Amino acid sequence: MSPNLLWPSYSSPTDLATIESVPLSERGLPSSTYAMLVRAAKLWPERIAVTVLPDGARWEHPVRRTFGELLHDVHQIANLLYDLGIQRGDAVALIAPNCDELITATLAAQVAGIAAPINGALSPEHVSELVRLSGARVLITADAQLDTSTWAVAERLVGAGLIDTILLIGPTGATPVDVPAVPGAKVDYLTRLSAAHDGTRFHGTTPESTDPAALFHTGGTTGAPKLAAHTHANEVADAWMIAANTLLDESSVLFAALPLFHVNALVVTLLAPLLRGQQVLWAGPLGYRDMGLYGNFWKIVERYGISTMSAVPTVYAVLSQLPVDADISSLRMAIVGASALPPAVRSDFESHIGVPLLEGYGLTEATCASARSFPDHPRPGSAGQRLPYQQLKTVDIDDNGDWHELPAGQIGTLVVGGPTVFPGYVTDRSSAGFVLDGNGKLVDGWLDTGDLAWVDDEGFVHLRGRAKDLIIRGGHNIDPAMIEDALLAHPDVTGVAAVGRPDVHAGEVPVAYVTLRPDAVATPETLRQWAVEHVAESAAAPKSVIVIDAIPVTAVGKPFKLPLRADAARRAITDALTGLPGVVEVEAAVDDGTVAVTVVVGTGTDTDAIAATLGRYALAWDIEERS
Repeated sequence: MSPNLLWPSYSSPTDLATIESVPLSERGLPSSTYAMLVRAAKLWPERIAVTVLPDGARWEHPVRRTFGELLHDVHQIANLLYDLGIQRGDAVALIAPNCDELITATLAAQVAGIAAPINGALSPEHVSELVRLSGARVLITADAQLDTSTWAVAERLVGAGLIDTILLIGPTGATPVDVPAVPGAKVDYLTRLSAAHDGTRFHGTTPESTDPAALFHTGGTTGAPKLAAHTHANEVADAWMIAANTLLDESSVLFAALPLFHVNALVVTLLAPLLRGQQVLWAGPLGYRDMGLYGNFWKIVERYGISTMSAVPTVYAVLSQLPVDADISSLRMAIVGASALPPAVRSDFESHIGVPLLEGYGLTEATCASARSFPDHPRPGSAGQRLPYQQLKTVDIDDNGDWHELPAGQIGTLVVGGPTVFPGYVTDRSSAGFVLDGNGKLVDGWLDTGDLAWVDDEGFVHLRGRAKDLIIRGGHNIDPAMIEDALLAHPDVTGVAAVGRPDVHAGEVPVAYVTLRPDAVATPETLRQWAVEHVAESAAAPKSVIVIDAIPVTAVGKPFKLPLRADAARRAITDALTGLPGVVEVEAAVDDGTVAVTVVVGTGTDTDAIAATLGRYALAWDIEERS
């Protein structure tokens, strides 16, 4: 196979048409993530594949594996899983912070069966439901040295009858400790059990391209998270699209710090480098939440020759404030995604660090990445050009749920087509395997992203907010991005989230929550006035601006607006009930993706007037009497 066939020139937007002139099926991609690993070990057996830091403070004492060693260790774990009864269609749950062993365990789970990485910080109910849906009986999880909270999660899952085998992993470079007893489950260390197994080959049935490779849960910011199935073909295709970047060759070193329960960590910083033969430097278990990492960050870049990194805007905002105390000439570019990039963050980072900050776009249901940017071809306001062999377009979805394709340049719901689109969410299991359903997100092979956007003639996508985040004021649809962009243009503002506040007359009105620079002089009123003057539509001008310490985010850095919607509802109802006797407090919480208000009243309070006031708002509410 010609190297140019597998790795065509791909450094500018104009390369897209040439790349797609060759069918993807003719490019000689491996059939599975396991085949990717076997290929890497054959081509580069002595080359360093992964370098893992114990934590940010011990950055000079990593654990390393070559591609040959990585395959050997994956074989041992995969054969252990096979001996434990894991077959091609069986899931293995993984709940642990990032560490050396989690990398090999995740790959091995995809060899023997299906990897099901789960964020252990989700609510106990959500974790249990995800494990139940996956059907996993084997759990690979952190010991108490690595994470005490995760160990508590494991015990709950055993107690619920969901898990019967626990395989423990510890901190990078640590020695196993005594195994705790858990009634109802077999418990032992993964390394101790796998050491006795064959590292030369896998004894079970190797995966095929159409087999499920992983079950990734969605963020869970609105209701219970769902399990999205990825096939091996999905992951290999997306990994190749990311790795086919002429600007980063085989000698490039990537920095990884996002948790492995997130698709970006798996596809962008594990599988794509595996396909290209690139080394990945992994941060410790806390990732970008490790404060010790930031104090040594530029020294780490110099020591390991980091070429690129991937993070969310908040990380780059912090890095922009750190003195550059090392030679960082190896750093070629930085990738940002997951949430909107404030212009101030981009300008601060690029001027301070001297490398381009490139936006990307993707989502779990499209495997991971669907668009990328180019350092020498900036497109302000764009999240990047569609990746090869993926299709992006916008549609209008009518009241009946029917799709109507829109011309290029027109704002609508963004949909994705191509080889990375997932086969569906896990809804059940049958004797034939997982029951998958698109839950209304899949139409004729196209995926409804839920994002509002427009796509230009060259395939660059311009995001305009989440369709579900629309603020509907008196029947008028308001894109919160319109408000957010206006306020982000203010020099004192570092972050914005606009949400709807319940309103008796209009249903809801827009309000904005902002974070400010430490030396800011702006006040909520001056910011509101700024928004009035700079928002394109008068109806979108926020009724109020509230200054907060930080915009709520998910575990992977995506804006989490539900707590802000709850706060806006609390403020609205508090104002509405002012002067009514007996009202002690107004509380607002998020219940399965819906904001619910509770009005606390004193004993013996006549609640008729309170109930009448609450009934004028389109929200869930309750009145609770407390002594």
